[in-house]
Amino acid sequence: MKVLANDGISASGAAAIQASGHELSTTKVAQNQLIDYINEEQIDVILVRSATTVRKDMIDACPSLKGIGRGGVGMDNIDVEYAREKGLKVFNTPAASSDSVAELVMGHMRSLVRFMHDSNRQMPLEGDSKFGALKKSYAKGVELRGRTLGIVGFGRIGQALAKLAIGAGMKVVFSDIHEDNVDLELSFFDGQSIKFTCENVGFDRVLTESDFISVHVPGGDLIGASELAKMKDGVVLLNAARGGVINEEALLDALESGKVAGAGLDVFVNEPTPAVKVLMNGKLSVTPHIGAATLEAQDRIGTELAAHIDAI
Repeated sequence: MKVLANDGISASGAAAIQASGHELSTTKVAQNQLIDYINEEQIDVILVRSATTVRKDMIDACPSLKGIGRGGVGMDNIDVEYAREKGLKVFNTPAASSDSVAELVMGHMRSLVRFMHDSNRQMPLEGDSKFGALKKSYAKGVELRGRTLGIVGFGRIGQALAKLAIGAGMKVVFSDIHEDNVDLELSFFDGQSIKFTCENVGFDRVLTESDFISVHVPGGDLIGASELAKMKDGVVLLNAARGGVINEEALLDALESGKVAGAGLDVFVNEPTPAVKVLMNGKLSVTPHIGAATLEAQDRIGTELAAHIDAI
């Protein structure tokens, strides 16, 4: 089959696809030229990440397509149900990037509690002249150990984050409409493992009892002004799921009032042009949607996509 990886693919994924005898193109085709390219080249499978959309018009206009693959978790850039109604195979790689996203969230947490997100901005500018003042301003850090992390959405990524947080000495509670209490097994480098039970306390208790709250749901306006009002003073929020799950305007107001001490954001409402007032807020630790952007995750994504193509 002829495969177009329009948003790129790892070297190991490309090798796996080609080793199975498929013809792979990694040409980056502009969105408005994709239909013509797919038809001219008679592409059987298109692989995308978040940059390329596959909507009803493309599905109808490209009869050669047999499959659509998304390298990652969410498939909101694909008209999934319509494609499946038309007989196309639609697949993603939900497990491949779980650990990578979880580690990024932990990175944001650790950065925020020790002010590294701001220190890394200010030290190059004023570290040589205001070292003492900066030292004083960053002297009220807190430790993660003993704090409560509330996780909204306890799927693969939420559970991967929970394991890291437990390893850091945190208490973990969660809210999920599909899961009851969950037993997690933490595995260590020497082959030992230990089990922990995480409690589904419901959404309201996550809001009211947590020192840190991380959201891992596929979308929606989940946390706004009324939800923020229920939280502890000085809570820290984290969103590496979808832009808008935490309402940005309400978050900025809560940061200004001190209700929220800080937030880590990897996703934004207006990607790829996030609001400047969000990017410039000194209480925010921000990254450009890189949750799955590790070499290991990209290797896993590529080889999983190759297996799906073989199945087609």
